[in-house]
Amino acid sequence: MSNEFACPSHDEWKNFLERVQCKGEEELRETEQLEDELRLWASYRGQTLTRTVRGMMYYRQALVLQSFLDMAREDDLMEGFRAADILSDESPLLTQCKAIADMKFTYVVSCQQYGIQKRSGDPRAQDILRLMTTYPSLRVAYIDEVEEPSKDRSKKIEKVYYSALVKAAVTKPDDPGQKLDQDIYRIKLPGNAILGEGKPENQNHAIIFTRGEGLQTIDMNQEHYMEETLKMRNLLQEFTKKHDGVRYPSILGVREHIFTGSVSSLAWFMSNQETSFVTIGQRVLANPLRVRFHYGHPDIFDRLFHLTRGGVSKASKIINLSEDIFAGFNSTLREGNVTHHEYMQVGKGRDVGLNQISLFEAKIAYGNGEQTVSRDIYRLGHRFDFFRMLSCYYTTIGFYFSTMITVWTVYVFLYGRLYLVLSGLDEALSTGRKFKHNDPLQVALASQSFVQLGFLMALPMMMEIGLERGFRTALSDFVLMQLQLASVFFTFSLGTKTHYYGKTLLHGGAEYRATGRGFVVFHAKFAENYRLYSRSHFVKGIELMILLIVFEIFGQLYRGAIAYIFITFSMWFMVVTWLFAPFLFNPSGFEWQKIVDDWTDWNKWISNRGGIGVSPDKSWESWWEKEHEPLKYSGKRGTILEIVLASRFFIYQYGLVYHLNIITHTKSVLVYCLSWVVIFVILLVMKGVSVGRRKFSAEFQLVFRLIKGLIFIAFISIVIILIAIAHMTVQDIFVCILAFMPTGWGLLLVAQASKSVILKVGLWGSIRALARGYEIIMGLLLFTPIAFLAWFPFVSEFQTRMLFNQAFSRGLQISRILGGHKKDRAARNKE
Repeated sequence: MSNEFACPSHDEWKNFLERVQCKGEEELRETEQLEDELRLWASYRGQTLTRTVRGMMYYRQALVLQSFLDMAREDDLMEGFRAADILSDESPLLTQCKAIADMKFTYVVSCQQYGIQKRSGDPRAQDILRLMTTYPSLRVAYIDEVEEPSKDRSKKIEKVYYSALVKAAVTKPDDPGQKLDQDIYRIKLPGNAILGEGKPENQNHAIIFTRGEGLQTIDMNQEHYMEETLKMRNLLQEFTKKHDGVRYPSILGVREHIFTGSVSSLAWFMSNQETSFVTIGQRVLANPLRVRFHYGHPDIFDRLFHLTRGGVSKASKIINLSEDIFAGFNSTLREGNVTHHEYMQVGKGRDVGLNQISLFEAKIAYGNGEQTVSRDIYRLGHRFDFFRMLSCYYTTIGFYFSTMITVWTVYVFLYGRLYLVLSGLDEALSTGRKFKHNDPLQVALASQSFVQLGFLMALPMMMEIGLERGFRTALSDFVLMQLQLASVFFTFSLGTKTHYYGKTLLHGGAEYRATGRGFVVFHAKFAENYRLYSRSHFVKGIELMILLIVFEIFGQLYRGAIAYIFITFSMWFMVVTWLFAPFLFNPSGFEWQKIVDDWTDWNKWISNRGGIGVSPDKSWESWWEKEHEPLKYSGKRGTILEIVLASRFFIYQYGLVYHLNIITHTKSVLVYCLSWVVIFVILLVMKGVSVGRRKFSAEFQLVFRLIKGLIFIAFISIVIILIAIAHMTVQDIFVCILAFMPTGWGLLLVAQASKSVILKVGLWGSIRALARGYEIIMGLLLFTPIAFLAWFPFVSEFQTRMLFNQAFSRGLQISRILGGHKKDRAARNKE
């Protein structure tokens, strides 16, 4: 653990060793006390429960200090708070201050699994108990699952659920006895309380153990600062003011400080983006737009208002995936008022790796898809005035809908250009006199490139940095972000938002995706990246690439070279970004040894068979079955729409087959029918080879290889005959591949949408084999350029220096050296 933290925080690591008077990690492992110090040092630099608890308990310290300043006599004030703190056992004043703080402040950690962890001997239960011992006023709420004798004679044992609140048992510091927890409340439940989404159910379960008029729901990736907690007394006074002149606030919004911006360039992008949203964004939402809801968990709820109006967390399965914003919807619909205050801030950690960021954005896109079809948005749209309705739309689901429309526009543009090219209209328009002077149209089309390059996504960040740190700093940060490929990141995020938002609208099936929030950025394997981005980016990127290639082969260039470069460059940039950004932002993504290991892991994953109990990360078959599982629940409308969308590949094939040189002068529909015959013959041959491999490859191995050789010779002979007699060109062969490959993918999409019919016919195994072949081809297309670049060592060094800050770059080199020493040591031990 210490190696991971010594890398990004080398100076802090040296200071820590000096503070505990140790020379290295080996000395820290010698005693239990030093090892605990090491664990705490590491935990305070990650997104952990320990860091969150320490930050939130500053509230109590602030209240004790403020009570001391309010009640202390002049002599006590002259001696100072620290003197009273040292003499705490003998100071009745400090005892009284702590009693007042405990009356005013309660901190409840809701941990569903604490009871299970205690019974199983999980060390995490001991860590939580240690936190309760360190902070005596800390409380832990959990659901205790107990097996008791059943009153029903047909059952011997039944599971009984209790909602429990515990604290640390009171023990003296020198007491050698074992430290245990102590029940405060234990409430029997009619059944398991976790019925809906886990996070809001967790909050609903713990809220009964809170008291007071203000409630703050804190995530585990947050922390607080002592100087900020001193402002809480002032912030709570905002509940007594009518900020809009009509109603008292029901939610007090506060800003967040993102403390993970220094880990990597991606973390820096996310930190700037999030900072702009929680400051200038929410400021405008609250006033003048009046459409701020509940986005960040530092917000303070009017507890009595919300407990009597449905609670702070809606927890229905799937629909309330983004539980926080539904609290804001509920508060606004019930005539509450949400304000925003920036004189106080709470620390918050964000995801630092591309995979973590993509999982988080997928969850948010899922949530916005469910919000689009929710009754809350429907009611808000009906009850808001015209201007608040438009503001609400734009600042919630409208952003994701417009993002989806932006990507759809690229598809419509390319398919429209493809129609013009393949129908011959493009050539006629390009040579016609009326359309020679179309410079304004070309300029309008070229302007979209700036949107697709992700420049506009950075404008709110520039404004916020300019307001807080000066516009010269904002401009320099903007240039630095572009040099660190911020445009690549934001363009890639465009595809993430579009895919998951559109998927939720089309088929539903939104689900919570745990991001992990690990300590450091780590290397993700090729198979992991492929599983995560195959459908959202890779497939779409390859489709756009094929359209651009066809447009390049058959299209007429624009008259203006600059306009043509702008129009096509933006789309090529999006294609390359969607295909290779996961590997570009992957630490050590171009190291040759990592590439070899990734290829081995990929081959193992793609060839493993699925089945009951086989997880998607172990077998391609299990992953593939899970990917199209939402189609089962989308209904007839979703199935029909999926088939209609897949038919675009068949229309695309129809346009291409008539541009082959061997059939230039033929426009008969028989040509299109013949192309389908060729496709089905190829599929039948592949099916025959697959069946033969299973049945005859073991007993008649020589005969089977001979048959495969004959098939290959026959294929080569047919190609030679077509070239010699029918004058087929190399371009024709390339166009046939471009025409038939997407058609096969379209057949796969149709088969997945009509799975029940395919299962009855008995062709599901063949569909799965065809899908595996396509996945292998896509994997090779992606892996080959990465492996080629990995041959050159400077590419890996360049990637590290460009994408990560200086501390991480130094840490990565240290990790390599340490890893090398460990390998050498292990080799010597073997010898």
